[in-house]
Amino acid sequence: MSDQNQPPPPPKGGPRIQLQVDDDVAQGMYSNLVLINHTENEFVLDFAFLAPGAPRAKVRARIISSPQHTRRLLTALQKNLEKYEERFGAIDVGEEEEEIIH
Repeated sequence: MSDQNQPPPPPKGGPRIQLQVDDDVAQGMYSNLVLINHTENEFVLDFAFLAPGAPRAKVRARIISSPQHTRRLLTALQKNLEKYEERFGAIDVGEEEEEIIH
C-alpha cells in the first residue's frame, strides 16, 4: 500500500477528532467583547457584540469550561497568536489592552 493511501499519523496526545458542525453554527458569530468570570470549578466566557455608540452589549454565546480546559485554551491561543504574528506581523491593540485586563 502506498503512503498516499495512508491516513496522517494522529497528533500528539491521541487520535484526530472529527468535528460535526451544523450549518447555522458553521456561519460563525462575530464578537468584539468577551466577559470572563470564574468559580473554583469553572470559567464562564460570555462572547458579546457591542455596536458602536450602543450602551448595551448583546451576548451571542456563553461557553462554560473547566479550569483545565481553559488553561489548554489559553496555551493554544498563545501559540496561534505567535504563529499569526510570525506570518503577518505584530498585532497592534493600542492602549485598550491595559484597560480591559483586570
